[in-house]
Amino acid sequence: MDPVVIPILVAAIVVVFLVAATVRIVPQARRYNIERFGRYRRTLQPGLNFVLPVADRVNTKLDVREQVYSSDPKPVITEDNLVVNIDTVLYYQITDPRAAAYEVADYLHAIDQLTVTTLRNVIGSMDLEGTLTSREEINARLRAVLDEATGKWGIRVNRVEIKAIDPPNTIKEAMEKQMRAERDKRAAILHAEGERQAKILTAEGTKQKDILEAQGTQQAMILRADGESKAVELVFQAVHRNNADAKVLAYKYLETLPHLAQSDNNTFWVIPGELTEAIRTVTGAFGDRSAGTGPRPAAQREDATDADASDKDHVGAPEVEANSTLALDAVAAADEAAKQAAVAVSDAKAEAEAAGETRLPGRPSASDT
Repeated sequence: MDPVVIPILVAAIVVVFLVAATVRIVPQARRYNIERFGRYRRTLQPGLNFVLPVADRVNTKLDVREQVYSSDPKPVITEDNLVVNIDTVLYYQITDPRAAAYEVADYLHAIDQLTVTTLRNVIGSMDLEGTLTSREEINARLRAVLDEATGKWGIRVNRVEIKAIDPPNTIKEAMEKQMRAERDKRAAILHAEGERQAKILTAEGTKQKDILEAQGTQQAMILRADGESKAVELVFQAVHRNNADAKVLAYKYLETLPHLAQSDNNTFWVIPGELTEAIRTVTGAFGDRSAGTGPRPAAQREDATDADASDKDHVGAPEVEANSTLALDAVAAADEAAKQAAVAVSDAKAEAEAAGETRLPGRPSASDT
């Protein structure tokens, strides 16, 4: 081999090595810390960079993207002396590569320990229930403390989350029993509330029903009374329009008499005092019809006049002569009317006795009068 070629090859190798040691290509989202003779010189940015070979060297390579760090469960004691295991998730980002490399030896371990101590300080002032229900407050306080402490390390804590809070098994069982009791209580309350509402609605419905029925009965009674009033008014007008005399009214009076004892609610009934007057009226009516059959003799007119005079002086049936045809007809008509009244009284009394009605003690019945 030519002695000149060997030095050329050595020189070429040295040149290649120097060029390779001079050029540094930094990927995107990466930062390289350069030291010159062991002292921090500068931080290389992404892209093509040149350094002095042999004098400059890369100390640390850092990723400036946001990163996630999940810590192991840490035991923490609450205010009510219960030990709970808490898992945290940390979201952080390197903002100053020089500080992250030279201000703290292991920033992940430092952040983890700071998180544990902060958790113990925060949760130590809360009970178990407050710990379980105050995650947002715990996260905010953790983030404030970590952001303030890690700022000088060139790290920004973007977010801290409580991943899990695990109380002891006995506490879990007690909490389950409490939750079950609360659910049973709410179910009982809702059931009782439903029954109360149902009873209230039922009572309201019954009230409305009774009110409507009472209003219906009132309207029916008003209409019935109005109808009876109009019927009586029509009968009264018909009687006055047709000019009915006392004879017709007395006959209708006697015709209505048997209906006095037909009601089931009557315990006794009486014969009105106007019965004798009605009989007299009917007797007079029959006497007038008998008189209309032929001319009355003078002696009979005188006898009739004397009988009327005696009727005015005495109460009861008129006294007549046996040979007077007019008097005999009047007496027969009176006897017939009395018999009809007696039959009506007997029928009414029989119906009252058949219905189980009894006479009041020490008081005579109307039929005995």
